[in-house]
Amino acid sequence: MREVGGATATAPSDGFTIEGAVRQGGLLRGVAPVGTVELTLDGEPLAMAPDRRFLIGLDRDAPPAARLVATHADGGQSVRVLVVRRGDWRVQSLPTLPKATPRTPTEVARRNAELAQIVAARATVHATDGWRQTPVWPVTGRISGVFGSQRIYAGEPGAYHGGVDIARPTGTPVASPLDGVVVLAAAVPFSLEGHLLLIDHGMGLGSAFLHLSRIDVRVGDRVTRGQTVGAIGATGRATGPHLHWAMTWNGRRIDPQPLAGAMPTSTAR
Repeated sequence: MREVGGATATAPSDGFTIEGAVRQGGLLRGVAPVGTVELTLDGEPLAMAPDRRFLIGLDRDAPPAARLVATHADGGQSVRVLVVRRGDWRVQSLPTLPKATPRTPTEVARRNAELAQIVAARATVHATDGWRQTPVWPVTGRISGVFGSQRIYAGEPGAYHGGVDIARPTGTPVASPLDGVVVLAAAVPFSLEGHLLLIDHGMGLGSAFLHLSRIDVRVGDRVTRGQTVGAIGATGRATGPHLHWAMTWNGRRIDPQPLAGAMPTSTAR
């Protein structure tokens, strides 16, 4: 058994190859040992491609360790313990401001219906290899909000920010960061997300684009990395035009910013 934490790790002594920052909000890419017939992560089945490649997403509040086990055809096992580094999140305390205004029963019913659509869309599985690619920025511009930031209202934590915000004018084209399949394209704006677009990149990895002014694709469409899929707006709960880009892995929220790398200096797209 081998423990790995912190920065990128590629130690092959137990047969595993793991690449990526082992930290909260991180996405790891791995290759299982030769002869692996089953993978588990903390006791739960972990999908593996025919070439033994797999992904692991670490939620913003992931616990300090995760146990990866490969079972071989002969019954033997290889074990890797991932030591998860804590994220350095921006947390702001607002001691005199209440958390939120209570919602009406009508608002609650509408929101529950929207969440049900999101859950159902993310539960669909498609044959796409976008997860193997390196993401590109959906749009270039000023980063106005970062993953993991959170406000504390009169001692009560609010929901943390689950993506990265890029500020650009309404109508600025938005591109898919990876190949994928459209699983939700909200023609009617959702109460929080506005015109919401969800794309499945395969292997449990997905992107969400919030507050769009328009959506240029439909459910079931296959999109390619860099293809325009919509345009920036301020629909839903937004104070100004921007793109909120979020990524999830099997329901766990991960930080898109380090995956896409440094923001290009050009703001042409």
